[in-house]
Amino acid sequence: MDSKLIYEDTLKSLQEDSTTHGTTGGDFDPALFTDGLKAEREQGITIDVAYRYFSTAKRKFIIADTPGHEQYTRNMATGASTCDLAIILIDARHGVVTQTKRHSFIVSLLGIKHVLVAINKMDLVDHDEAVFDRIRADYKEFSVRLDIPDLHFIPISALNGDNIVERGDRMTWYDGPTLMTFLDSVYIGSDRNFRDFRFSVQYVNRPHLDFRGFCGTVLSGSVRRGDEIMALPSRKTSRVKSIVTFDGDLEEAFTPQSVTLTLEDEIDISRGDMIVRPGNVPRNEQKVDAMVVWMHEEPLVPGKTYLFKQTTKSVNGTVNTLRYQIDVNSLHRKDSPSLKLNEIGRCAISLNEPICFDSYRRNRGTGSFIIVDRIANVTVGAGMIMDRTTSENRKDHWDDEPQSAGGNGEQSNVSAEERAARFGQQPCTLLLTGLTGTGKTTIAYALERRLFDQGRVSTVLDGQSMRKGISKDLGFTAEERSENLRRSAEVAKVINDAGIICVAAFVAPNEETRQKATTVVGEDRFLTVHLTAPLAVCRERDPEGHYALADSGEIANFPGVSAPYEDPLSPDLVLPTDAITVDECVDRIMDLLEQRSFVA
Repeated sequence: MDSKLIYEDTLKSLQEDSTTHGTTGGDFDPALFTDGLKAEREQGITIDVAYRYFSTAKRKFIIADTPGHEQYTRNMATGASTCDLAIILIDARHGVVTQTKRHSFIVSLLGIKHVLVAINKMDLVDHDEAVFDRIRADYKEFSVRLDIPDLHFIPISALNGDNIVERGDRMTWYDGPTLMTFLDSVYIGSDRNFRDFRFSVQYVNRPHLDFRGFCGTVLSGSVRRGDEIMALPSRKTSRVKSIVTFDGDLEEAFTPQSVTLTLEDEIDISRGDMIVRPGNVPRNEQKVDAMVVWMHEEPLVPGKTYLFKQTTKSVNGTVNTLRYQIDVNSLHRKDSPSLKLNEIGRCAISLNEPICFDSYRRNRGTGSFIIVDRIANVTVGAGMIMDRTTSENRKDHWDDEPQSAGGNGEQSNVSAEERAARFGQQPCTLLLTGLTGTGKTTIAYALERRLFDQGRVSTVLDGQSMRKGISKDLGFTAEERSENLRRSAEVAKVINDAGIICVAAFVAPNEETRQKATTVVGEDRFLTVHLTAPLAVCRERDPEGHYALADSGEIANFPGVSAPYEDPLSPDLVLPTDAITVDECVDRIMDLLEQRSFVA
């Protein structure tokens, strides 16, 4: 209302409805602007997605008001799937609650980079700065486990209009932008993928013998007249003759424009094919791993044939395996035979024919799909393709049986109790995991020094050291990283069996592999410490230039650049290494060891 962007007839209607359905004692209730359904107004909750449009002198906006209740998870995923920015509303009276975490997890899952946490109803807590600071600290502590690269906080009172359009005089301690100023200035220009040209053919336009054009949307990247292109899956090449639109030909087209491309050569291209650049092609496979949001009353049935629609291509396929289900309230994963309405899980999917795709984090357009029931012809699920592909045929050494047919061998004459008494400690393995540049090795050796100074016995097991010896035959594919961690876990187990504390510093980018390492060492003596830092900081701390080599393609499958890093779902400790010193990190790890009674 303060923005003067609501039409007068709409405003009058809202004022009348506020006396009947409002929650402000008969005063104007702005929540009714987006709660248009009768059931929403009666219950005071958001049920379906409501879209509202407005513009300022700088930008045009579409607001998607999405529900936060667990039973409407599918509605929130639908509304948020095309957004550039998310506003997470927190009630200042209650702080960070389960619903807040659910909202944030789905926002992170959908790859929304910009998040504004609006701490509302500050008028009900006397505009107290301490309340705002506490909620901000709580949210930051929780959100380090999520992929939210651009995070902001604004205290507001939506009812009174404080910090919405105008600043007001009741929260003078806040010196940041108002909500409207922030929306007008947040930079989203670099969010789209302008590097990888992907053009999905929706329609072949052949109005007469002298014209053959391929209509579709530029999903990512850009293309110019005269550029060399490749058609997938045929891999035939040609050059762009013209870029046709209703308003005339263009010299260049870029995402997300819808255009018609004509080519210099007549090559076979049909609906569902993809046009790319020869030196930059997506993956073309039949098996994918994906996070799936289930959207139908009938549960997902592994093994049942569904129709998978990705870009403009539709293929039959099945969900071979439900790897795990995510509890959207706690972010923990759990085993489940199926997915029910509004549930989210990681699935191994097998398709009847290959599709061209990128990971969802890299490219939303080619990394997403919907699942359609072939009989009812209704959308039952939505998926986001992960970077690591399932390979059921690959031999997994984690499950190998020993080749030796020998017996149990001799047992040590020194008991675990005697070792604990001698060393004054209980053995454990601390896995320090995080992206390259988060400080894993530095902190590992600093922790070893601290333990030694206190008379403890420990050793550092570093990923790079392993690759110079035991794992020198391994590369950096997902499978080889998994094997490196498997070998290291076996070494750590031997170290622990000797009564020694093992400090393991590994990128270990895959959550499933980390869980297997936990099982090898033993859950009762395995601790996961997640080291975090913004990617820009990690790049600055990279004197060996690994990130630059990954950017140029010289290092493949590099977590954070060309491969994903999956944050631990339930780490024992999270250390933001960009915000605290090495000594402070060691202090917190020592506190953890004392709390878990590994050292006294």
